[in-house]
Amino acid sequence: MKMRSTSYLIVGGGLTADSACRGIRERDPDGSILVVGDEPHPPYLRPPLSKALWKGDDESTIWRGTEELGVELRLGRRVVTLDLDAHTVTDDGGESYSFERLLLATGGRPRLLPFGGEQVVYFRTLDDYRQLRPLADGGARFCVIGGGFIGSEIAAALALDNCPVTMVFPESGICARIFPEELSTALNDYYRSHGVDVLTGVSVTAIERHGAGTQVTLGYGRPLEADVVVAGIGIEPNTELATDAGLPVANGIVVDVYGRVGGREDVFAAGDVARFPVPALGAEMRAEHEDHAKSHGRLVGANMAGAGERYDHLPFFYSDLFDLGYEAVGELDARLNTLIDWTGFEGEGTITYLDGERRPRGVLLWNRFGQLDAARELIRAREPVAQG
Repeated sequence: MKMRSTSYLIVGGGLTADSACRGIRERDPDGSILVVGDEPHPPYLRPPLSKALWKGDDESTIWRGTEELGVELRLGRRVVTLDLDAHTVTDDGGESYSFERLLLATGGRPRLLPFGGEQVVYFRTLDDYRQLRPLADGGARFCVIGGGFIGSEIAAALALDNCPVTMVFPESGICARIFPEELSTALNDYYRSHGVDVLTGVSVTAIERHGAGTQVTLGYGRPLEADVVVAGIGIEPNTELATDAGLPVANGIVVDVYGRVGGREDVFAAGDVARFPVPALGAEMRAEHEDHAKSHGRLVGANMAGAGERYDHLPFFYSDLFDLGYEAVGELDARLNTLIDWTGFEGEGTITYLDGERRPRGVLLWNRFGQLDAARELIRAREPVAQG
């Protein structure tokens, strides 16, 4: 089989890959770009899968049009080996590709429960949405395992579609790992007021087929009947290629401010899988959200083509929960001290996350929009904040 050769090889076919292609094209309009992705679809936006598509947006709005950039897409293929010395990769179909510069945009895969098998939908992809949508429109009963970012969004989306929904998670409140306790527990009652049965502090010990539906066994022995079980319990970065090739990995592929891996000029990583320096926080982090995929992907793509730009962007994320919405930037961790300034849970406000010296590390803008730049500047200033 003849080996394909390309100037720029991108492993991974998601939003980061699309953004990297755009960054490359800004600097190199004609260089050959090959994208190898394991999904059967070209790059698309993921946030609408748990937001806008449930509110009536057409599926056509998610596509990025990557193929219009003069990019070759090899879809439904998973790269399984990387030979840095030979500048080649090989996919699971046995096809090999040679490159001048490589971008690892392999993203992450859902964390799995140790039981349940095919009875559980780990909501992350377009195919997951396509599986759930007709079931939801048919009035299926849903059990959503997980009270974090994905769990909270998909539970709200299903409830808005008039489905019976039960949320189950071990924490005391929705998004308890990132929100202060008073906000997290208030969300419990808010979801209940919208028809969601919220079971907090509860683990799941078994999931089994039961007649035409599924039985979920809770930690205290109670059986819960559902037609569909959806799990959103986080993702794990796909770092195996990097690990096997001897590249630095620590909860993600470690990159410098240019997106380079291991000090090499020919290997880069970006997006969900990358652990990158954050000068404003004096730390490294990994981000799993749209803004980072777009901004980091574009910059690292441009750097593959010689731009030499530093990544000093503080990525943000956002969510819609029924009639509530928020934007957030920086480090949100419920273990940090917080300064809360708001008009009430269903009003608007700002929650500032502080380190031990009361310097801002993250900002949550609750029902308050258009202030992300000011929030970023507050974090970058690294000045202690007085008690409000």
